[in-house]
Amino acid sequence: MFVVAHRKIFFALSGLVVAAAVGAVAVFGLNFGIEFTGGEIVETVYEERPEKTIIAAQLDELSLGAYSLRAAGEDEYIVRVRPLAEEERDAVFAALTAVAGEQVGTIERFNAVGPTIGTELRNKAWIAIVAVVLAIIFFIAIAFRKVSEPVSSWKYGVIAVVALLHDVIIPAGVFAVLGYLTGAEVGVLFVMALLAILGYSVNDTIVVFDRVRENLRENEENNRKEDFETTVGRSLKQTYVRSINTSITTLAVLLSLYVIGSPVTQDFALVLIAGVLAGTYSSIFLATPLLVAVQKWAK
Repeated sequence: MFVVAHRKIFFALSGLVVAAAVGAVAVFGLNFGIEFTGGEIVETVYEERPEKTIIAAQLDELSLGAYSLRAAGEDEYIVRVRPLAEEERDAVFAALTAVAGEQVGTIERFNAVGPTIGTELRNKAWIAIVAVVLAIIFFIAIAFRKVSEPVSSWKYGVIAVVALLHDVIIPAGVFAVLGYLTGAEVGVLFVMALLAILGYSVNDTIVVFDRVRENLRENEENNRKEDFETTVGRSLKQTYVRSINTSITTLAVLLSLYVIGSPVTQDFALVLIAGVLAGTYSSIFLATPLLVAVQKWAK
């Protein structure tokens, strides 16, 4: 009952965090990768990888504009840069594979993405996210169709989506800050992480909602007169341990992936960590108390 009784405090906390995340996106923006903006990616392998400052200095001499140079594994560098002319591309290859006139590396992979394809991918990513959200509303409305009192079944779906927006906006804000501080880029892995967060978070929320549904059904079958707020608080109490244990085990895996995993997947793991934390919070402290708030507003 503590969470439900003090729901305004948790609503305010959620509002502050979401406002900070939206502010970060508005101020710093999202640093879209070449998958969405168009550009080129070059992966170079070395027998003995040179210092990053050396390669960066050689690339700076080429006047490429903004680019990203990141280490990968123990013997690779990955460069992401705008679309290049053939002469510029040859110069980049030379800067990556030679130091002081001596050949030190070889080009392992080269990919180019045109701006048209990048725009198409970005649009499809938004479509995928919107489609998932609409499917969630539809599914919850159908699943909870027999529980229409005191809150209509479709409102469960809308509340779940409000919680999902909370869970997606916060990782986006984290990534906006990372993009500003470290140059982290929004790519296909970022979109995959957001879709994974949507699935994880809604699963956690539905578990709590389902317990509310079962308790409402038991009240009706046993002719028990119980205030809706009390029922929701009891349902939360019955699912605390499950939600927290699930989140802890998931976070343990994601932290391992972030700490000892490949640098290529570190940003992916970090987005998921932020999403899991936000999703666990929203399932307990936002989505379920919102049921009570909606029920009281409807009176």
